[in-house]
Amino acid sequence: MRITMIGSGYVGLVSGACFADFGHSVICVDKDADKVAALKAGRMPIYEPGLDALVASNAAAGRLTFTTDLAASVAGVDAIFIAVGTPSRRGDGHADLSYVFAATQEIAAAVTGPTVVVTKSTVPVGTGDKVEAILRERRPEIDVQVVSNPEFLREGAAIGDFKRPDRIVIGTDDEGACKVMRDVYRPLYLNESPLLFTGRRTSELIKYAANAFLATKITFINEIADLCEAVGANVQDVSRGIGLDNRIGKKFLHAGPGYGGSCFPKDTLALLKTAEDFESPVHIVEAVVKVNDSRKRAMGRKVLQALDGEVAGRTVALLGLTFKPNTDDMRDAPSIAIAQALIDAGVTVRAYDPEGVDAARRMMPDLTYCADAYDAATGADAVVIVTEWDAFRALDLSRLKTIMAAPVFVDLRNVYHRDDVEGAGFAYTAVGR
Repeated sequence: MRITMIGSGYVGLVSGACFADFGHSVICVDKDADKVAALKAGRMPIYEPGLDALVASNAAAGRLTFTTDLAASVAGVDAIFIAVGTPSRRGDGHADLSYVFAATQEIAAAVTGPTVVVTKSTVPVGTGDKVEAILRERRPEIDVQVVSNPEFLREGAAIGDFKRPDRIVIGTDDEGACKVMRDVYRPLYLNESPLLFTGRRTSELIKYAANAFLATKITFINEIADLCEAVGANVQDVSRGIGLDNRIGKKFLHAGPGYGGSCFPKDTLALLKTAEDFESPVHIVEAVVKVNDSRKRAMGRKVLQALDGEVAGRTVALLGLTFKPNTDDMRDAPSIAIAQALIDAGVTVRAYDPEGVDAARRMMPDLTYCADAYDAATGADAVVIVTEWDAFRALDLSRLKTIMAAPVFVDLRNVYHRDDVEGAGFAYTAVGR
């Protein structure tokens, strides 16, 4: 099939490359000429394991191309995917749909015949109706069906998630559009990946509800971790104990410094705004957003408490800056609030991340960025695990103790065992243990 992917960011590039790997002919469109030139040269705009090889192989096979010319890319194709950004709008937290509607206007001006327009971007309920209204107003003579097809890709595992999905949600009531989407996803359907066909508004809400529920699980176990510290319990054992219940499940029950990234923060806010607009409040999600925001600041205070005394003039090493491992995404990362709390207290922050330093440097210019974990820890009064990269899971504790000014180890991801760290001569602080 012939597919056009409008937007070559995280969702568009991963989806386009995977569709091409299925054998479809895919054109990825982006307004950023520098990004398109880099992609043509094989340079990825994001860090995602395996993406560079996937793009290279399909580009070499002629199935995947990149361009800035949207008009030429939508003529005569079977499906047009809109995969542009929908960041939180300043002031009210609603999803900014300006990029979606701008892309729709350009599609309307360029489309030449019957086609299916698919909103792959995460959009609030009713967005598909507005996209359809724009297309029908501009081009009433052409049969264009609008479908909702939300993405469920985890950064750091996106290719596997796309090729082995838990489900594929397709929102449309049009039989012709259903057939096109079945053909688009036929390789996955043959592998028995479940296709869930539903109404368009239902499909749009599924994405937000899923992310809000996962954010709720994270926030729940973080509050239980605080309770564990107060009563002398172990949150990891609590997590295992409740996660073995199939009704609950073990995923997203790892206590830590709070959620961040490109999805959970903006999607929970957008869901709250939708609930407000329709006068149907979601109080649980309201609490989740509030607790998660305070959680990040509390982790900064936790690090300061671990220094046990006067903190001004001390030095702390932050290991891991991105919101999760295997990505270079710094959006709403807990490290931002933690670093700011330390700086406000007069602490010097030395930091290292395997992939996120460039993005972090733009957001947090007051940090000292280091070559590796040991460079960051040199002369530090405390070392803090903020993001659980594999590179931090087996640090040489003896070497750390030798190069640090004070043996304080703060493990905000519960990567280490207390006995091991304390046995190496460190004062150890974990989360919920």
